[in-house]
Amino acid sequence: MKIYLDVCCLNRPFDDITQDRVRLESEAVLTILGHAQTENWILISSEVVDIEISKIPDDERKQKVSFLSSTLKSYVTVDEDIERRAMELAELNFKPFDAFHIACAEKGGADVFLTTDDDLLKKALQKKEVLKVRLENPVKWLMEEIEK
Repeated sequence: MKIYLDVCCLNRPFDDITQDRVRLESEAVLTILGHAQTENWILISSEVVDIEISKIPDDERKQKVSFLSSTLKSYVTVDEDIERRAMELAELNFKPFDAFHIACAEKGGADVFLTTDDDLLKKALQKKEVLKVRLENPVKWLMEEIEK
């Protein structure tokens, strides 16, 4: 199983966990990261993840998120194919970073792209016929995996 985690997932464990949803998503992300050490799950990162992390204004958070991203096993570098695919996705009204993340996940052969971004999930559901990767919330996806 290949799993692409976007930056909002990598940020989630450092958000305010007094909100139930944030706490559940944080626990799901940490569980997925932990299971990747023992299960046959390959966590995918990308050059786009690195760029987005570099833009985090809080240095302490940036360092923590960067550390989490360093545990991801597979790495996708942006190339012309990814740029072309991201442009196609942007034409479908995906935000630029989201389009690049999806293109990287597709190029990396991800089975699932995990995000906590509701707007991105909604857009992906509307455009699922043109996507080559399934987008899902980490809590929902993990629950499905546990039930298998």
